[in-house]
Amino acid sequence: MLKFLMLNMVLMGFVMNWGLVQMGLFIMCFVVLISLNHDFYFYNLGYMLGADYLSWILIMLSVWVVMLMLYGSMGVKKASNFFSGFLLVNLVLLLVLFLTFSSVNYLMFYISFESSLVPMLVLILGWGYQPERIQAGIYMLFYTLFASLPLLVSLLSLYELVGSLNMDFLVSGPSIFTLGALWYFCTVFAFMVKLPLFMFHLWLPKAHVEAPVAGSMILAGVLLKLGGYGLIRVLGLFSEVNKMFSWLWMSLGILGGVVISLMCLRQVDMKSLIAYSSVAHMGLVLGGLVSMSSWGLNGALVVMVGHGLCSSGLFCLANMVYERLGSRSLMISKGLLSFMPSMGLWWFLLAIGNMAAPPTLNLMGEISLIISVVSWSKLIMIGVGILSFFSAAYTLYMYSLSQHGLFVNSLYSCCSGKMSEYFVLMMHSVPLNVMFTKGVLVLSCL
Repeated sequence: MLKFLMLNMVLMGFVMNWGLVQMGLFIMCFVVLISLNHDFYFYNLGYMLGADYLSWILIMLSVWVVMLMLYGSMGVKKASNFFSGFLLVNLVLLLVLFLTFSSVNYLMFYISFESSLVPMLVLILGWGYQPERIQAGIYMLFYTLFASLPLLVSLLSLYELVGSLNMDFLVSGPSIFTLGALWYFCTVFAFMVKLPLFMFHLWLPKAHVEAPVAGSMILAGVLLKLGGYGLIRVLGLFSEVNKMFSWLWMSLGILGGVVISLMCLRQVDMKSLIAYSSVAHMGLVLGGLVSMSSWGLNGALVVMVGHGLCSSGLFCLANMVYERLGSRSLMISKGLLSFMPSMGLWWFLLAIGNMAAPPTLNLMGEISLIISVVSWSKLIMIGVGILSFFSAAYTLYMYSLSQHGLFVNSLYSCCSGKMSEYFVLMMHSVPLNVMFTKGVLVLSCL
């Protein structure tokens, strides 16, 4: 009993120490990077945890984004007496994401996949900005739970049929069973909502607008990638059925992305615009995944990582503006180049990343996705071209409207950022641009 109490005190002391948690996450990022670059160590560790390269890349992204969102949430530490609870919720969320990406059993993956909802809901309800956060939390909860119940039934039926839910056995093993269309839709629907697919995306802008900066960063950076990761893991079970319905997902992904891009052009809330842009990007990712080609799979993974870094950094920038001006409206926060001149470079770097301009990681991923989608159908080239054009249009709209123009509020003088803010933005932008060279080398070896 005494040992249990001592362990409890040590854990609580660790959780209450903000700097210690940040340093621990930074060291964890370093360890994972070493494991990815040394094959012998990686295969030993991967064998123990059941993780492959896909899992390790997304685990690395999770640890990286959680570390940066703690650095970006210094306002929570200063304004609240419950920052130890805030740290605990974020660490629990990181643990759940680690379990999700390292699962080799479909049922374990489902349990940890759904468990990520709980800490995210606590973040929105506990540290959100406005009373509407309750409605946003309920939207997110009911959308995702409603879609995931058919997935549970599908997995239990699969276990009854085959006798195993091991991913390697079911995907790479002999095809001894035939899965029907209803089974297919029940399985992939949960991941389409989580991605989110156009028409099932209404929970996402509400959750982003009402969530604190940490909630927005982890939601855009990692939690949306759970949908893409789940599709990668389950589409191998339905390779034949997927060929019959790939036209449906291609159409919804590309044309839905075009419609969402047009909606972005009429947004005046920064966070809402960035949230809608996530839906447009994920539509192209969905098109690459359902094409079932190596170009599509690799491009989807690269875009998921690049978008996770880019959108997380943009939400962090939007929060910095909100902390100084008290508003996220593009009608009020004009002329930020004269108000926050030192942030102009970071706005530009993250904006060009959002529109997939060189030399960002998103460019390489989108080139791969466009190749896979166009090779599936030449006709869809029209939709992809319109989507790429409007993606650049709404990003330029956000950048020009926020940075240029006359800063109308004379109560504020010129304001510079803090060192912690520069560090967070640099840790978003540098990997986004530096990994482009590494990614080109990897794709050239395919």
